[in-house]
Amino acid sequence: MLNEEVEVLPVTVRRERMLQVIAEREFVRVADLAGLFGTSEVTVRTDLAVLEAEHGVRRVRGGALAPSFVETSFEVASGHLAEEKARLGERAAAMVTPGMSVLLDVGTTTTAIARALVARTELEGVTVVTNGLMVALELEKALGRITVVVLGGTLRRLQHSLVDPWASFVLGRLHADLAFLGCNGVDVDGGVTNLNLPEAEIKARMIAAAERAVVVADGSKLGQVHLAKVAGIEEISTVLTGPSAPAAEVERLRSSGVDVVQVE
Repeated sequence: MLNEEVEVLPVTVRRERMLQVIAEREFVRVADLAGLFGTSEVTVRTDLAVLEAEHGVRRVRGGALAPSFVETSFEVASGHLAEEKARLGERAAAMVTPGMSVLLDVGTTTTAIARALVARTELEGVTVVTNGLMVALELEKALGRITVVVLGGTLRRLQHSLVDPWASFVLGRLHADLAFLGCNGVDVDGGVTNLNLPEAEIKARMIAAAERAVVVADGSKLGQVHLAKVAGIEEISTVLTGPSAPAAEVERLRSSGVDVVQVE
């Protein structure tokens, strides 16, 4: 059922929510999207053209199908739910205390964590180990307060990430207080999953090397299951997610015993 009262949204927010609706329903008619977001069908078609180019939404006669799940670049992903990711970054960074050792995964949400750590000027003596070049560049601004260790390995272009052969070798010799992990899916039955195998392996190694593992995932990731399994849901200490997370998926996780922290 469509909302009777329609909130007028900025174009970027509207497209983010439209993408979420399409992903949840798998197929949505143009007319339904127009009614849901209080826009004309012409505007909806323009939005769908952008979502097709940036997120792989499949435009069909009269509507749109959910995208076939393919990996998007860091640059494209950074524009999706950017405000929510910033809030997740701040909440995650608040969990870090002086003297901690932290494993910080690759991704746009974990890069938001790096920015938030830099902003916490009172933090001293923190060591961050990362396989993300963008994460390392953000943390460079806080050198002196934060020691940054970059895992070696083979460079992946899409996420600017470093993977095996060296990343697993180094992680096998580390023990950290806390690991923050990004992912493409979090599901009660499917566990924590990712779109590509090389990064999934590094994420699993980070979980094994940390005293506590926190999955940081914007709401669009909940209820999704993808190719590469990183860990069972029972291996994760906390799932940190945002306001866009479907209420039913949050409840499913909590009912299964998972500690879910949802930022506003």
